[in-house]
Amino acid sequence: MKKHSIPGDCPVCGGELKIDSISCTECDMKMTGTFYISGFSKLNEKQLNFVTSFIKCRGSIKEMEKELGISYPTVKSRLDDIAKAIGLAVEPDPEKGNAEVLESLDKGELSIEEAVNIIKNKR
Repeated sequence: MKKHSIPGDCPVCGGELKIDSISCTECDMKMTGTFYISGFSKLNEKQLNFVTSFIKCRGSIKEMEKELGISYPTVKSRLDDIAKAIGLAVEPDPEKGNAEVLESLDKGELSIEEAVNIIKNKR
């Protein structure tokens, strides 16, 4: 049986989702009530894989560069995207210039969306 992830927000209106009941796959125990979804449920598969690698590397950005074959600014950018996705405020990095962003984009280290977000957030 294929497992499906819980969406982070309502697919109809974008509102916050809650779970009304949960059950155990082993003993069939059931609980009802109001259970809210964590911010990490809002991460997509790529972001979850990144977080897994980050934990594996014990938070070392240098190790992440080696593990994923991406640059320091790209690691920082992806961390910022994840922080925003789970509801944390992120200040733009004043040291990251547009030329550096475009260079990371050209190398394939950033997606177009990531590059646009970095440049927009600097304003």
